[in-house]
Amino acid sequence: MGDVTTTHEPARRLRSALFLDFDNVYIGLQRLDPRAAEAFATDPGHWLSELGQGSDVDGDLTRRFLVRACYLNPSVYSRFRPNFTRAGFRVVDCPSLTQQGKSSADINLVLDAVDALAAPTRYDEFVIVSADADFTPLAQRCRADDRRVTIITASPAASAYRAVADTVIGADALADLVTQTASPLDAEPVVAPEAATEAVAPAAAPATSKAAGSRSASRPAGAPAGSSAATEPAAATETNASGTNDRAEAAPARTTSKARAAERVVDEGEARARRAVRRAVRKADAPLPLGAAAQVALDAYPGLGTSQWAGAGGFTAWLTRVLPDLDVSTRPPGHVWDPERFGEADLPGAVADTDPSDLQRQVISVTDTPGLSQAQYRVLLETLAADVRAHTFERVATSRRVHEACQQSGTKVGRSTVNFVISGVLYTGLSLADGPSAEQVAAAWADNVIGLCRGARMELTNGDAAAIRAWVGGGLVPA
Repeated sequence: MGDVTTTHEPARRLRSALFLDFDNVYIGLQRLDPRAAEAFATDPGHWLSELGQGSDVDGDLTRRFLVRACYLNPSVYSRFRPNFTRAGFRVVDCPSLTQQGKSSADINLVLDAVDALAAPTRYDEFVIVSADADFTPLAQRCRADDRRVTIITASPAASAYRAVADTVIGADALADLVTQTASPLDAEPVVAPEAATEAVAPAAAPATSKAAGSRSASRPAGAPAGSSAATEPAAATETNASGTNDRAEAAPARTTSKARAAERVVDEGEARARRAVRRAVRKADAPLPLGAAAQVALDAYPGLGTSQWAGAGGFTAWLTRVLPDLDVSTRPPGHVWDPERFGEADLPGAVADTDPSDLQRQVISVTDTPGLSQAQYRVLLETLAADVRAHTFERVATSRRVHEACQQSGTKVGRSTVNFVISGVLYTGLSLADGPSAEQVAAAWADNVIGLCRGARMELTNGDAAAIRAWVGGGLVPA
């Protein structure tokens, strides 16, 4: 029987329009990671190329940026103009028009984006590169016109602004994007030689010793996947060695070939689903709900639904079987995450206090502030302060060390929580490179949380603000 071929849908190609509020992004990255800020400003062609390919819950996609517009203040950032011009951007000068230094970038960006909505060319996606929540109405207008909205931020963005977007690329992800040359999001784990040997060895055993439906029976050891020509001669060799008449076994052999061919289709489909789920989990900026992960798998290979998840009986059982390196929580609604990036403390709504106050619940809900207890915040803040006094501050390395130290002390703090706190401290203007004290770090972090609350239009009394400072400051902030 000839080879069975499977068709793979090509990646979607989006016609995109990108609008960059340069001042907002550059200032945000400067606070978070000066090296990333310089890479962003001096080599826009690199990160634009990185954004040209990606994926979402609907699968792989490519972007063709038909509109590339950069709005900057020439009196401050004119030195970066040639870099963006060379990368194909239309650079719009937005000088300061007030004594306070306010430029016209916002209004120019909005006017151009609205013109693009009405243009004869239909843009599939509008990419707004700014953390300014003033662009929320623009994002809502694009969404109402059935256009995809992607928001890229370099500093904390309001919940309402992020909620209206189809995709959000946060500050840490942006910093990694502009400083790294390759993305590990789509990479499959490397199989150790011992594991590979064990996986292949059973294929050399006689076919009669295998359970029906076993995927290892679909081809002999060393044969390339999907090669029908490699499997059929091997089956014939086993038959001749046992003295069986070739013609008498011809019909069963053809049946076996059909079964093997069908099995290869299942193998390829399941592998496609596995890759899609891994990609979605690794691209997610938080633990991914199990329902969303299951839909990703079914979109990649609908046959999983009709095969009872390849015989596993359910999605969770299938997930733990094919992706054992991911962590899963079945606590309703259930989540899956990459343990290298997140922990149980990062689960949505995870609150470490046994009876958190209504005020804490509201802060967590509207600002995405991690729901740690006061004691956990104290450990995290003191660990961070001790680390930057002992080591040179470098965002990624510092985050890793602090996360490991917290885990070793028994304080279950997720890596994304550490990143969130570090970013918040830096956005207040405190320099971690100067080795501040734990009290200074706590005060800066508390100021950041209060700012997020006010930005979300929470009405805080003096007592509310004091209670929040005492909580997120780990008891280190003076009353």
